[in-house]
Formats: sequence, C-alpha cells, structure tokens
Amino acid sequence: MAPVTIANARKSYGTHPIIKGISVDVEDGEFVALVGPSGCGKSTLLRMIAGLEEITEGTISIGNVVVNDLSPKERDVAMVFQNYALYPHMTVAQNMGFSLKIARSSPTETETRVKRAAAILDLEGLLARYPRELSGGQRQRVAMGRAIVRNPKVFLFDEPLSNLDAQLRVQMRGEIKQLHHTVGTTTIYVTHDQIEAMTMADRIVVLRGGVVEQAGAPLEVYDSPANLFVASFIGSPSINQLKGTVRRVDGKPRFVVAETTLPLPENTPSRIEDTPVVYGIRPEHLSLGEGGVPAKVEIVEPTGSETQIVATLGGQKIVCVFRDRLSTAPGSLLPLKPDLQKVLLFDAGTGNRIQTN
Repeated sequence: MAPVTIANARKSYGTHPIIKGISVDVEDGEFVALVGPSGCGKSTLLRMIAGLEEITEGTISIGNVVVNDLSPKERDVAMVFQNYALYPHMTVAQNMGFSLKIARSSPTETETRVKRAAAILDLEGLLARYPRELSGGQRQRVAMGRAIVRNPKVFLFDEPLSNLDAQLRVQMRGEIKQLHHTVGTTTIYVTHDQIEAMTMADRIVVLRGGVVEQAGAPLEVYDSPANLFVASFIGSPSINQLKGTVRRVDGKPRFVVAETTLPLPENTPSRIEDTPVVYGIRPEHLSLGEGGVPAKVEIVEPTGSETQIVATLGGQKIVCVFRDRLSTAPGSLLPLKPDLQKVLLFDAGTGNRIQTN
C-alpha cells in the first residue's frame, strides 16, 4: 500500500488541454473514485498515474516517490481494464500468474499467490478454465485476480463494470468493495456511474472538463454539492432545479416561480432577495401533506418499493419519489411539502451554491 499525490497535473495533446491542473491526495489504503461525464479526463488521469500517458506538467507521487519519469512496470501499480484484457489461450490460473512468470517468480510462489487470490475472489473451481468458458462477471474477477497476485502498492480500475448487465454490476460492486476491505490496497476507481462511486468509495472526486469540481465523502458531496453541476450529476433521479426569484412575503423569505410560492429556510440570506436563483430539492426530500404546494401529476411510475412521479409545479417539471404506493393519476393535484433542511439554493448565473447558514 502507498499514498498517491497528484499535484497540479496537466495533460495536453498539442495545444488541446485535457487535464487542467488537478491536485488530489489519496491516502494510504483509501478507496477514491474519479467520477464525471464522458470526456471529463478521468480515464486520462488514471492512465497518467499508471504511466500509460505522459504528464505535460505537474507531478504524480506514489509512496512519496515522484513517478513522472518511471515506466509503468517501475511504479508498482496494477490496472484492471474495462475489457478484461485476458489472454484467450491461457487458463485462469495462467492468466492470473502471468505477471509473476514475467517477473521470474518461482513456480511455488506463483501457485501460492494465485491460489490465495482465487480464494478471495471465489475462483478456486475455475482455475483450469479458459476465458471463453467464463461469464462476464467471472472474467472480471479473473482480471482482478491478476492484479491481486502482484501485491501492488496501488490498484487502478478503469470503468471495470461497464460491459456487465445491471444485475452483475450490482453484484460486482459488492465484490470489489469486499476485495478492498479484505486486501486494503490503495485504490483509485474511474467510473461515469455515480451510483458506483457513491456506494463503493471512501471519497469521490467529481471531474468536469479536466478540472476538479468537488472532492469529499460521498454523502458530503450529495448533501452539500458545491454547484449545480455536482448537484445534478450526483444522485438518481437527479435533483430538481426550479428557476425563480427569492422574495419577502409576509415578512418571510419565499421562493417565487410563476404564480407559485415555495417556503425557504429561515436563515436564507437577505442579500439574494429579488435576484434569480435556482431552487434545488432532491426527489426524496418532497413529501405530501396539508398546506403543501399543489403540483399537477404528469406521469406515475410505480417500481414496487417506491413510486416515482413527474409533476408540473409553477410551469416547471419536478420529480418526486415516495416510499408509499400512491393511488394517483395524471391530471390530479398533489400537495408537495419540501424538507426545508434539505433545500439547496444556487446562483442562477454562476451555478455556485448559496450558503444559507
């Protein structure tokens, strides 16, 4: 295990910048997820850590050693790719032990490490099989086993679950999390799936356009997003964003959209009155109750465990998620009450969150 320090790292292809000065500290044994939309630079940054991409500026250190000029094999990292990258003519055991063979480890040591990794990943009964005889999830576990046998300082995962179906992704999320708990190796995990990042990582780093928008514990980022981009990217269904104005009504701050008025926290700053803002409220932070703001139901989607409703409020779409099974239909009105402790306000111009405490 080892810490990873990324200091003002930049990457350009010619005059086109991809990574624009990223600084991230990954602690020894920590699981950090790099998350963001396609093209934000997360895979490029991971490849820079691995040594598969040269660094244009800045430094990357592994275990307090600057690795900018070290080759991939000298960095003591193990990478798990999206496409598994298994040798089709080798058995599972041969695939997992190949890096040790190249390193000229003894057959006894190789066998011991392969068996240990196979036990951790429940591959003991598959060691004699070939990749073509395995399911997608089993192939991904073999790719992970190949990384484990090396006992690297750092694990690097590049969207390893993208090729799996939904059910397998959920299963593999748990297995990767359990692997980290068992082995304890520093892990950097790239994904565009914010659910993967939220459920697996100790800390997430949200990237956009080659820069860090926010870094922190998953629930910290979820509850206190730095801006509208982070708020909308983290969370499913996405946060509701109502555009309107803060005004004082009957001596209290209120959010006004069209002819509709929504309550605000008592500590809403007076400086934002009469200015355009975005009222952010997550779908699960809306409830039904007497005195709620009427919203017109457009779509009802029962999922079994919950009911998701798309409605119109003040001429804008809003999504609600209820644990109850509601007997409502399109065209009806629902009295919505936002949890005022969960309301988030954003500057309509910059998109930055407005502090209300």
